[in-house]
Amino acid sequence: MYLNSEKKQELFNAHGISKSKTDTGSPESQIALFTYRIKHLTEHLKGQKKDFSTQTGLLKLVGKRKKLLNYLQKVNIDRYRAVLTDLDLRK
Repeated sequence: MYLNSEKKQELFNAHGISKSKTDTGSPESQIALFTYRIKHLTEHLKGQKKDFSTQTGLLKLVGKRKKLLNYLQKVNIDRYRAVLTDLDLRK
């Protein structure tokens, strides 16, 4: 599987706000996880253009990430900017 528990822990440790192993609910760590999954699904769809169920799942993930980014922008603009630069996202 492309996303095992070790990879998730690595993402959470690298992008969580408190940098602890149990920090899985912070917006930063969730955005990092969604970004990793979006990149993987985008690569899959480059080869499988007619996989519409994966395309639907990808669009849902993009929407969830957008909602989290909007929330983070409203709550703390500094953390929002840090996430954008850390994950190479643009808005």
